[in-house]
Amino acid sequence: MKLSQIIAITGLPGLYSVITERKGGFIVESLADGKRRFAPHRKHQFAPLESMAMFTDDGEAEPLDKLFKRMNEQAEDNPAPKPKSSKNVLFEYIADILPNYDPEQVHASDITRLLKWYHFMVANDLFGGDEEE
Repeated sequence: MKLSQIIAITGLPGLYSVITERKGGFIVESLADGKRRFAPHRKHQFAPLESMAMFTDDGEAEPLDKLFKRMNEQAEDNPAPKPKSSKNVLFEYIADILPNYDPEQVHASDITRLLKWYHFMVANDLFGGDEEE
């Protein structure tokens, strides 16, 4: 599945795909359990994973797809820690994956969210359709 087809929704845990657009919102399907629900625009914000990035110290941002690729490449030598690891472990890991991350703008909660999504996507084999290039 492509990152452009996977969205995060504020106020709802997990990752979703958009099934269809309705007046006032989207019908979304949870990638975890396949349940569908209506998510209104007034209550939620929607962000495709392909549009998300992590801040770097050079003023640019590193897209999540590049981070996920690095995490997959280093999975054997440097496995991703559990999201509930200590802050020190989280920041050591992100420094290995993205050495030029901006420590003032990247918070432990950002790394935790990245790791939750990564582990979920690995467990559900969602990286398979990403290879377009």
